[in-house]
Amino acid sequence: MYGLSPEEQVIEILQSQKIDLTAVLPCDRLKRLLPLITYKFSTIKLTREENGIGICAGCYLGGGRPVMVIQSTGLGNMLNALLSLNTVYQIPLPIIASWRGVYKEKIPAQLPLGQVLPGILDASKIKYTIVGSSNELDLLDHVLTDAYEMHRPHIALILPSVWEGSNCPPPPEPEAISPGRTVLRLSTQTKSPTISRYQAIESIISVIDDEIIVSNIGVPSKELYHIKDRALNFYMLGSMGLASSIGLGLALTQNRHVVVIDGDGSLLMNPNILTQIAVHSPDNLTIAAINNATYGSTGDQQTLTHSHIDLELMARGHGILSTAKVHTKDELLDVYEKYRHNPGPLFMDIIVKPKSESVADIPLSLLEIRERFIHSVKSA
Repeated sequence: MYGLSPEEQVIEILQSQKIDLTAVLPCDRLKRLLPLITYKFSTIKLTREENGIGICAGCYLGGGRPVMVIQSTGLGNMLNALLSLNTVYQIPLPIIASWRGVYKEKIPAQLPLGQVLPGILDASKIKYTIVGSSNELDLLDHVLTDAYEMHRPHIALILPSVWEGSNCPPPPEPEAISPGRTVLRLSTQTKSPTISRYQAIESIISVIDDEIIVSNIGVPSKELYHIKDRALNFYMLGSMGLASSIGLGLALTQNRHVVVIDGDGSLLMNPNILTQIAVHSPDNLTIAAINNATYGSTGDQQTLTHSHIDLELMARGHGILSTAKVHTKDELLDVYEKYRHNPGPLFMDIIVKPKSESVADIPLSLLEIRERFIHSVKSA
């Protein structure tokens, strides 16, 4: 890679590894690299690091090869998702992290996490490789190869010294905010629920053909398995808040329709994903938000949708244009059939009773869930 800037070397490595999706959040030390990434690769501009975990997992499950490019501080936000999704399901994820807090750092807030980060990753048994100079950038190729061959997260901790003396052009000047006018019209009414979550899922399954389904953690996944187990069902057993993120990653990778059975508690934990869904607007994505106003898998503690937050309004406010609130089986089926082939994603706020059916655990290991899902997606 003689004559290439460090940033250009990174691009060549990513291209040689056939990376087809990048999920990024900026760092000042990466300001010359990120424009090149955005130009060369399909790029998700994240608003929160955990979303990148879910989106990249969905992309991989759908047959893609993603990578995350972030600041190392974001790793502190990502630990649970890396462990409860990537590690336990053995879903590979290479991460290029600008390592702050250890080299010529002028921001005191970067020091506490940056200086102990290797110890945190060691304790979490998350693989990492330190890249200390531009002469060591070939280690990045090893990071990506290892992540995909060993089916695990692998983090490249890139010290700022790597970019010193770079002749890469500076980033372009930022553009001013685009002038525009936003009009939000939504007339909606929440009525008393008439169906349970189990009945809502049962209704969805009754019209499913070859759609991919991602189901939220805990009881919803167990209910879906009990109603109709399919190889195209991806049952989440951890990483709460990432069901719709995984669904978005799948929808961006696959041509077939993706249905996410999400929940009010999960979406309130991670409303940022609604922005990503609106920005990328995949036609083949439906979010079925099962809204029982409780955390149904942890003892039915009430969520804020009980009295304060309208999920349909939240989705519309984030920019999703096709939304509906449904209260009965017939309404659910009518809305899904009406919108499933329309342009843009669909968000259904499905009002259900705060009640869980008594169903058994899913008798599949996490690796069995992953393997048969990937095989089914590839073979269909």
